[in-house]
Amino acid sequence: MICAKTRWLAAAVFFAAVSAAGQEAKPGAPDGEWRPMFDGKSLDGWKETPFTGHGAVRVENGTIVLGSGYMTGVNWTGKLPTSNYEVRLEASRIQGSDFFAGITFPVGDSFCTWINGGWGGQVVGLSSLNEMDASENETSFTREFEKGRWYALRLRVTDRYIAAWIDEEQVIYLELGNWTIGLRFGEIELSKPFGIASYGTTAGLRKIEYRLVQ
Repeated sequence: MICAKTRWLAAAVFFAAVSAAGQEAKPGAPDGEWRPMFDGKSLDGWKETPFTGHGAVRVENGTIVLGSGYMTGVNWTGKLPTSNYEVRLEASRIQGSDFFAGITFPVGDSFCTWINGGWGGQVVGLSSLNEMDASENETSFTREFEKGRWYALRLRVTDRYIAAWIDEEQVIYLELGNWTIGLRFGEIELSKPFGIASYGTTAGLRKIEYRLVQ
């Protein structure tokens, strides 16, 4: 873990970069048509991620419910580009106190995970950058997540950058040229090429879609 002063300085650098890059990562930029990834009724197009000690996965009231376990997740079995795409969904921490939406996604020939609510419930960031996980690198920051509230998450991956929004607020902007992108060591590898997981937490996922971007 990093000290509070180091985290504050990293957050200051990150938000300065977001501000400078805002013209390039506007969430309302014209792109392709949204394509559904979840029909709201079944796990068609998805499979349970075989994490050790995972919880049960079910569909209930238009929601994929990830039951509490060590990690519990689902993998998308359909096609998804490796770059120049955007994914959006709504996610909720139903019970528990750790990450409720760990989204693993392709970045060209590599993979990365966008953590929401990790390290005791508040950390947001990308894992991993130059082998530093979401609690340590320049994308790391903390925020409160209310239990039972739905959050709109949007992730954009292009040949030049990764950008992410929570409830239409841009929270991540990372130029790819300066970083080695990879996954944190461990079973998160099982989420490749695209998967969504929770850790020690019951989570809800709904309205999952993707589209191509220019």
